[in-house]
Amino acid sequence: MDRKKYDGKINNKDRSKEKLINAVGKVLKKKGYVGLTATNIAKEANLSRRLITTYFDSVNHLIETYVKSKDYWVEASGEIGKIIIENGGDSSKNIIKYLLENQLDFFYNNSEMQKLILWEISQKSKIMYEVCEDRERLGSKIFELIDKDLQDSDIDIRAISALLVAGIYYMVLHAKSNDTTFCEIDINQTEGYNRIRNALNFIIENTYNYKKS
Repeated sequence: MDRKKYDGKINNKDRSKEKLINAVGKVLKKKGYVGLTATNIAKEANLSRRLITTYFDSVNHLIETYVKSKDYWVEASGEIGKIIIENGGDSSKNIIKYLLENQLDFFYNNSEMQKLILWEISQKSKIMYEVCEDRERLGSKIFELIDKDLQDSDIDIRAISALLVAGIYYMVLHAKSNDTTFCEIDINQTEGYNRIRNALNFIIENTYNYKKS
């Protein structure tokens, strides 16, 4: 006879870990990054504080685990092989378009990620520093692919990408925080949102066309 697996609160490690990770996001939305304490997270998860150190060693490691699970670029960089297959083989133009469009969609619709970026740019933090380092390291895979298509060109794709990514972050945060237009564009409206998506495509298309001229 097979032994019945106990699925109670004490032995269900995976479920408890998931609850703690999810609790980080809930606390972040309710209290902001200053509220990310072991006490608040454990209370939100309805679990003992000691489980944080048992499963994650420290509250900082728990928060880092959560942040990495939510960071768009860390996840996208890790999935670069799949993205290549889904977006036209070796065409880096299609891939960078896909990544930027999806970054806009993801960031606009994810209030937790918006809080994380605000944290990243407003307070020096070891946690966010390490996440940024991971993002840069993993993101280099994308640039390696793009470099193959733009070799022997004077196009600075890293600088162009930096402006586009930063612009997405700022426009979304501005729209969500102030609910006002930016350069007479309201991305909280469908028409304005689509104008930004079209502008992203226009810049990438012309970047690659410039390489051919």
